[in-house]
Amino acid sequence: MSHTPPQPRVVVAYHSGYGHTAVLAEAVRRGAEKAGAYVTSVAVDAVTDDQWRQLDAADAVVFGSPTYMGGASAAFHAFAEASSGRYLTGAWADKIAAGFTNSASKSGDKLNTLNFLAAFAAQHHMIWVGLGLPPGWNALTADENDLNRLGFWVGAGAQTPQDGGVETVHGADIATVEHLGTRVTEQAAALSAGRTALAATAA
Repeated sequence: MSHTPPQPRVVVAYHSGYGHTAVLAEAVRRGAEKAGAYVTSVAVDAVTDDQWRQLDAADAVVFGSPTYMGGASAAFHAFAEASSGRYLTGAWADKIAAGFTNSASKSGDKLNTLNFLAAFAAQHHMIWVGLGLPPGWNALTADENDLNRLGFWVGAGAQTPQDGGVETVHGADIATVEHLGTRVTEQAAALSAGRTALAATAA
């Protein structure tokens, strides 16, 4: 008997202070949808009861926050702390998780934010998925339009000028986070297919 796993349900849960991270969240959504996911976007500074339920029902959650003063934004931290009830019940355990961030500087201590997002996911017993790309823009023959031009592995990092509008989000960074959305969906689908196969074997 054939068992087809359901369409992966992916939630992009993010905070955006000035719109730049929202542009990246939209790119994650596009990448996930192209890979076949059903995607919901959640602005975590205004999360509703229904959106909490969507997070609970998701197969994968991609977390996004700007990097402010060397770490995730206060609004994202408030969301993380508000999720503690889910931590206690294990509501998000064994879901796929990934993350992305943006700051004005090329480095900007973005790695601190990505590590925080990974630790947050680990506390929920989620399964972290890294970016899965080699570093770009790191050789004489390389170009700033390379995917992963800033050279992150834990998640996706983007850089936008502090005095630039949403239109200045770098195209390569947009493409990089779109890749992350696709990768998360593929991993969620593979995990779901494996679980479906195991259930069929045990039946």
